[in-house]
Amino acid sequence: VTDSADTILKNGLNNRYRVLEVSVIQRNGRDSEKHLTIAASQSLEDTELCILRNGWESVPVVPGDIIHLEGECSSGTWIINEQSGYLVLYPDLLLSGTTISNSIRCMRRAVLGERFRGSESGSHQTLIGTILHEIFQQAVTNNLDQEKIEELANKTVYGQKYIKEMYHLNLKQTEIMQEVEGYLPSLFKWMEDFMHNPASQNKMQLKLSSGANTEDASSRIEIVDILDIEENIWSPRFGLKGKIDVTASVKIHRQSGVQFRIMPLELKSGKESNSIEHRSQVILYTLLNLERRADPEAGFLLYLKTGTMYPVSGARMDRRELMKLRNHVAFYLTHSTHKSAVGGQQSQLAALPPVTDDSQACKYCSQIHNCFLYSRAVEQKMSGVCVPPAMVPIIERETQHLRPSHLEYFSLWYLMLTLELQSGEGRKGYKNIWMIPSSEREKAGDCVGNMIRIDRVQEISEGQYLHFFQRKNGAIPGVNLLVGDRVVVSGEENGLLGLATGYVREVSVTKVSCLLGRDLSKLPRNTTFRLDHEEGDFGIAVPFENLSKLMKDSPVSERLRNLIIDFHKPRFIPHLSSVLPPEAKETVANILKGLNKPQKQAMKQVLLSKDYTLIVGMPGTGKTTTICALVRILSACGFSVLLTSFTHTAVDNILLKLAKFKVGFLRLGRAQKVHPDIRKFTEEEICRSKSIKSVTDLEDIYNSQPVVATSCMGVNHPIFVQKQFDFCIVDEASQISQLICLGPLFSSKRFVLVGDHQQLPPLVLNAEARDLGMSESLFKRLEQNENAVVQLTMQYRMNSKIMSLSNMLVYEGKLECGSEKVSNATVNLPNLKKLKLELAGASKTWLKEVLDPDTPVCFLNTEK
Repeated sequence: VTDSADTILKNGLNNRYRVLEVSVIQRNGRDSEKHLTIAASQSLEDTELCILRNGWESVPVVPGDIIHLEGECSSGTWIINEQSGYLVLYPDLLLSGTTISNSIRCMRRAVLGERFRGSESGSHQTLIGTILHEIFQQAVTNNLDQEKIEELANKTVYGQKYIKEMYHLNLKQTEIMQEVEGYLPSLFKWMEDFMHNPASQNKMQLKLSSGANTEDASSRIEIVDILDIEENIWSPRFGLKGKIDVTASVKIHRQSGVQFRIMPLELKSGKESNSIEHRSQVILYTLLNLERRADPEAGFLLYLKTGTMYPVSGARMDRRELMKLRNHVAFYLTHSTHKSAVGGQQSQLAALPPVTDDSQACKYCSQIHNCFLYSRAVEQKMSGVCVPPAMVPIIERETQHLRPSHLEYFSLWYLMLTLELQSGEGRKGYKNIWMIPSSEREKAGDCVGNMIRIDRVQEISEGQYLHFFQRKNGAIPGVNLLVGDRVVVSGEENGLLGLATGYVREVSVTKVSCLLGRDLSKLPRNTTFRLDHEEGDFGIAVPFENLSKLMKDSPVSERLRNLIIDFHKPRFIPHLSSVLPPEAKETVANILKGLNKPQKQAMKQVLLSKDYTLIVGMPGTGKTTTICALVRILSACGFSVLLTSFTHTAVDNILLKLAKFKVGFLRLGRAQKVHPDIRKFTEEEICRSKSIKSVTDLEDIYNSQPVVATSCMGVNHPIFVQKQFDFCIVDEASQISQLICLGPLFSSKRFVLVGDHQQLPPLVLNAEARDLGMSESLFKRLEQNENAVVQLTMQYRMNSKIMSLSNMLVYEGKLECGSEKVSNATVNLPNLKKLKLELAGASKTWLKEVLDPDTPVCFLNTEK
């Protein structure tokens, strides 16, 4: 169970209750009820009663759970039934409208979609949808005419913004343009009917509570103003979040008169289905709107292909059923592990929602691989988990390429990642933004509150808006925000949570400038903002994704499974002559001249490897120099190289050395995160300076350099879909979690891990995950294959006495000094004589010893 001990319990609008007891009460001849004993104070005294009936009793709630209640509390009793009230389970877990509507046909898909997020993205249809959304949103916001819309479509398709995705999907801009043009006539017609023509006769049935009678449902809709685009709303009341395509001010003409409403508009580029999933999203958006404004009661679903717009009423019944579904998804996500029945000490993975027997739902499901994998690796061992008979042979067939060792690896790592995710959620997650006032978060260094917006918002590039904030009074506390930090901008008052996310660009004593994904200039001038560190869990999606990829039925994944899970022996070529082209021999010989013996041995081992090499970089042995020489040699031999590490700094340190040797490289990643001297080599800067706007030009940039550098987290870049590298070099490999280290290896034929497992291991917060082996890096795991390991033993950092300490404690006498000079080096303290005189009579004789250059190693006992 997620540790909910840190949830602050309270009454009021955003109440939080802890469930203390759950009892099921059978009523004669009627449905049963669930009675919950709940408390809203930390002391868990002053309990209240919550009665769930008319279907609400099906909500899976257990003692210890955190809930939020909407409705009326009468003398300490809440009644949640058909007509009134909502129970929201784990309200601080915000689920999107898409996740909940996905759960209608298959709850399992919705739960898996929250874990394996990468599986959901990137298809031809999604890209077309995104482009159409943008064209529509710009067209209606600026009320453009047909000619201007055609210009806009052209500018969008042939602009810079989407060429990366087109490259990823191997699509041409002309093909996309043709498709987009097919949608424009419907868009013109829709604008004509609903925006430009008050005399238009569009009629639709729209039920609103203010309508005196039901016959008055026939309405003519006129969209008078577009208030927001992609409005981001977080609702900790309902445990929901969502980006609303268009928020519009709508005039509703009906027989009884005219009404104004602010309503959500959901755009769909796929086929016009008016499906329950699509309608559900709109219903959930009507609930989201309650965070910021009066209940719209309804919204619209607009199919861009045909220009047909359907009204969707947010009726109580539908909202209720969707919130019950949301609670089920939340339950499965928070109860993803449980303690074993025997002994109760060890955590085990829980079953997911059952596999569906609706083969149509499976047909186009993006989570099918993960679904079958979990069933086979985890659930098959559980008693009481039933799979529909028709699905059993399908699951067997789809997972038959995996051996028992692979399934065990999957279930162990899935468990460890889940435990680690639970540990992280207590500290991180977004809930502190709404649970803790900015003044308190400031003290912890996580936030800057009480800010107002000054100066004009500048659009730096498409979808990037530069905002300037100033402290209302006084200075900004300490180093709470640093340049490059990710931030969430919210309004200080309720309802304005998560307005935008972005990066800190500059910080002074009283001002902060941020580059945000949305323009906040439409908000009232006097809005007070808070800027919180974004500590979301985007890091955790990467290892889950890599674990899923490792289990795929593909040659690359199979090779990595053999090497990493089953410890197949790495293979080597017998002779260098077969890999060294004659024209490179002289260059390589010159590079080797500058290296010591162990470093030369490392070069040779890498060139001979068919699978992988591990280089142990002991302290001071010139690890960066070695990697730099290795990259130079490999590119001289005509090999392509992917250079990666856990931190941006480590990547840039190597690149700074490479730049001096005139080795060409391309640096991926946000320019702001990169060392200033390396920025000119970043994709961002090159595309900007050359104003790259076509897929072919972008492809030329990606193929122009033999060396590509990025951090391990940056491997979701489109370049890796199309390109396979000859070698991948991973620096700091002993500090990187096994599954994060895997990411770049999918894109290379051979790999080199550089590290030293005697130094820092991967950071693991959860003690149980640590005990299960999560802090074992890939470097440490593969080190048992001694024939693949080369040790750099010549060091230039310590004199012989300091070195002997390292040798004795850690390195078993392997370290040696690089030269006589290093061996005998002593520290030079220019004012030592003067100091010795001052300390002569003092009782601090230990200070004299410590400062003596001839005693390089001292142990101080601080207990005395």
